[in-house]
Formats: sequence, structure tokens, C-alpha cells
Amino acid sequence: MSTAADTIDFATEWQAWHDAHETNRADPHGFLAVTSLNWLDETPTRYPDAPGEWSTSAAGPVVRLSDGEQIVVDGRAIVGSTDRVTYEFGVIPERGGVTVSAGDAEFEVARRGGADILRPRHPSHPTRVEYAGTPVFAPNRSWVAEGTFRAFTEPKPVTVGSVAEGLEHVYDSPGVIEFELGGESLSLTAFNGPTPGSLFVLFTDATSGVTTYAANRSLQIDAPDASGRVTVDFNRATNLPCAYTEFATCPLPPSENRLPIGIEAGEKTPLRPSAATDGDAR
Repeated sequence: MSTAADTIDFATEWQAWHDAHETNRADPHGFLAVTSLNWLDETPTRYPDAPGEWSTSAAGPVVRLSDGEQIVVDGRAIVGSTDRVTYEFGVIPERGGVTVSAGDAEFEVARRGGADILRPRHPSHPTRVEYAGTPVFAPNRSWVAEGTFRAFTEPKPVTVGSVAEGLEHVYDSPGVIEFELGGESLSLTAFNGPTPGSLFVLFTDATSGVTTYAANRSLQIDAPDASGRVTVDFNRATNLPCAYTEFATCPLPPSENRLPIGIEAGEKTPLRPSAATDGDAR
């Protein structure tokens, strides 16, 4: 049986985690600072929130800088001239990316869904400047489940949709997490997490589109123990970048991760600046 002290410790630990997550989200060059999402092709194109003319080919993205323009790549300044200077990024792997800078802005050059993109990030963008935090459900131990990770014999490629129309993502799933919550037996297809052995899941539930973001939420899960046991703490369910900006390519959950119950835990639908400011730079 948990005590009052246990409850206080649980809430305190959750608050520290949430505060750190919010600080990271509001980073000057985080997703709230993204001002556009540009799909590169073979035609050199200039964008209003980035220096240079950008294009791509089978050899990877390229930027051509005119006189007075410059970017910084790996600490080295690439400066344009009257003859123009071309910088070649080379082939970028799927879900990989390179970050360059100019002034106080950063520019993500990345590959998503088989296409190369340019995503500028300006700290003064209204989505970031006006960000006032994400509403959440109060932390509650009843939304913590002890589950079991059932590993596949071999990782299984899973294709999921994206909030970006026409885009798909393919992730290797190492297995399924099984657990009980609210008297129901549930399961979630898991993907590999950011640290060795860790997992993450994408899911929707009965609150999606009502009190929580409609498209998806994400949950990080520590690596299973030797017996395959895992802790599924929905109090730490978070929104992906697409809940805050239209310039995201977030994956959608696999169909089997649509939970039939309402998960009244974790982050709710965020408030966003008016649509009129979404495209303003810079």
C-alpha cells in the first residue's frame, strides 16, 4: 500500500521530469522555432527564411550561396561570393540530418520518407515566443502499469503513416508490450527507443481528439529487465512536435496501437498561437 509520502515523492518526481521536458521543448532551436518545412527537388529554390538556393539530387542536398550570404557547418564558415559558392551535404540517411547555422538561426537539412527537406528554426518565431506551456492531467499512480515485453524472433518492419500527407515512415519493431489497465488486457507495438534496449510507443486512445491531441501521443519506456518486465507510465505520455507546429513530419501510430480506453494521463492538447502567425518568420 502506498503512503502519503510515496504519493508526494511520485508527484515530485513527475513534476521534475515534466519541467525538464518543457524546458527542452522551448529550446531556442527546438521544434517550436521551426518556421517552414521545405521539400527539396532538383530545382534550385530560395526560401524567405533561409540563406542561399537549395536543391537536391541522387548525390544529396546542395546549397548555393550568393555574395554576402554564409552558413556555418561543423564550426566552419561557408561564405558566398560574386561567383557563388556551392556546399554539398552528400547523401543523408533516412531519419538522419545535419544542422547548420546562420546568425541566431539554425537550419535542419534532413531526409524524411525518402525525400530531402530543409527546416529553418528561428528563436523569434511566434510559436516559440508565445509558448505558455502544455496542459496536463494531474499525475496519478493508477495510470502506471507493470507489463511484459514480448520480443519478436527478429525485428519486424512496421510501416506507419505521417501527419505530412503522402509520407510514410518505416520503423523496426523489436516486439510487443502486454499489460493490464482499467481491468482490460491491452498491448502496444513497440519501437526502439533513444538509448540501447529502451523502447517507445506511439498510441491514440478514447481521449484523442477530445482532451488530448488527435493524431498521436508518445511514451518512452525503459529497457525490459531480464524477465522482460517493463513499467508503462502513461503519466509521462507526451505530444510529438506535430501537436505544436504544422511543419512536422511526425509518424502516426500503427493501427493496433489505438487503445479502446481513455488514457486520462500525460499531456493534453496544447494551445497554439493563431494560425495567422504560423507562417511568420523569423
